[in-house]
Amino acid sequence: MPLRIVRVDPKKYDPEPVFKVREEILAGGLVVFPTETFYGLGANAFSVEAVKAVYALKHRDRKKPLPIVAADAGAVLSLGRRLPRVFFDLIRQFWPGPLNLVIHARPVFPPEMLGPDETIAVRVPGLSWLREFLADLGVPLTSTSANLSGNSENADPLMLTRDFKNRDVTIIDAGRTPGGLASTIVDVTISPPKIIREGAIPVECLAPFLA
Repeated sequence: MPLRIVRVDPKKYDPEPVFKVREEILAGGLVVFPTETFYGLGANAFSVEAVKAVYALKHRDRKKPLPIVAADAGAVLSLGRRLPRVFFDLIRQFWPGPLNLVIHARPVFPPEMLGPDETIAVRVPGLSWLREFLADLGVPLTSTSANLSGNSENADPLMLTRDFKNRDVTIIDAGRTPGGLASTIVDVTISPPKIIREGAIPVECLAPFLA
């Protein structure tokens, strides 16, 4: 199938334009979607074949686990186990927002989704439109950057249509996203927690929680 584009208003969630997109995702399809920083490349994180398709499309190293986004903290609690106190401290302060937390995963994901010791990086996104979309979808989405490995992150839908031309992907076009720094990643499965990637949440804001 050719590249498909669905235009939406990021300031007001309307489930109608994206109804078919949700069906495509649940059937194993791939979607490019807006976040509060850049566009992400999404697939049903519970689907082995969809996850493999993300790796293949991006030419991404299989040793690099895919992060995910979920609708709210309640959804994340159903996905994680052995969550430490610092996890709850961090989500109260920084969620929804651009902070990925590496946690121990429940046995609901395919092995292709998991990092060492059956971990996964998850966040609740700051964009309200995306949270509502995820709530309607009912499954977590992979949320790797929507670019081919080695290329820069994309904030411009016009660049996305160029990069994904002739690909079997649906782009949810919400206009240009803010860009800036990518989401910060913190591993809370170890003590003290460790910053894996510095990003949109500054280190100095995290420091009091990581001591």
